[in-house]
Amino acid sequence: MQELARLLNRAEQMLDRLEHYLPTPVASPDWEHYSACRWQQHGQRGALQAIPRPHKVRLHDLQCIDRQKALVDRNTRQFLQDHPANNVLLWGPRGTGKSSLIKAILNEYVDQGLRLVEVDRNDLIELPNIVEPLAELPYRFLVYCDDLSFEADDSGYKALKATLDGSVSATPDNVLLYATSNRRHLLPEWASDNQTAHIIDNELHHGEAVEEKISLSERFGVWLAFHPFSQEDYLWVVGYWLRQLGWTQPELGGDVRQAALQWALQRGSRSGRAAWQFARDWAGRCALDGTRY
Repeated sequence: MQELARLLNRAEQMLDRLEHYLPTPVASPDWEHYSACRWQQHGQRGALQAIPRPHKVRLHDLQCIDRQKALVDRNTRQFLQDHPANNVLLWGPRGTGKSSLIKAILNEYVDQGLRLVEVDRNDLIELPNIVEPLAELPYRFLVYCDDLSFEADDSGYKALKATLDGSVSATPDNVLLYATSNRRHLLPEWASDNQTAHIIDNELHHGEAVEEKISLSERFGVWLAFHPFSQEDYLWVVGYWLRQLGWTQPELGGDVRQAALQWALQRGSRSGRAAWQFARDWAGRCALDGTRY
């Protein structure tokens, strides 16, 4: 008995020491006061942490992507009104408005009970643990994953496939996945993938490698492409952001126009992001110099 008591005492002392290294439990977010949270790992455990200052971009601020806005907006309204709706994948080059559109959708419908949970690609393996507690809450949740892409052996790849369509356990009715990616099919595509393609009755049939890659992106019911802006659209967006920053001229002058085009050329991209960054730079320089713009 003395030996057992001694062992129990040592075990209690060891547990006391371990408590100092274990993460402090994180309280569940107050969804009444926060519209967005981020999943963060704490040691071997994870928790939702509130985002106190979410981005305030508006749908109206997103210019020259009217088709994409309309489709995502309609899908979200279906979801909010408890009608059938689809998971959404927005893909295309950097800076074309994919992430901003999802943030703007949240801001547009937050008063109707829409909430957002941001999940990093590396934490997708935790998706079942993330979405299950949301089922009992009186809100509609977008699980948002930005810049989503995988290598062939990523553990999150299969977890995402199962959550979207392939698990025996159904995703809660009040949860949809909205994701963005620079890759059309989320996985790297190699020339060698097409070497196994074959033709049957004059129809091209992809090989197993290609089918595997397509199978993931096809699990998103809404699948929208974004493209670089034309020069005309880029300059229109530059003018829009300059006006938001206090510019009073009716149209872009030659010096502003030339500077905006040079800005895009240096960055290798005519995009909404480049237009926004140029407008801030131009307005800031003019304010610093004390000149009107």
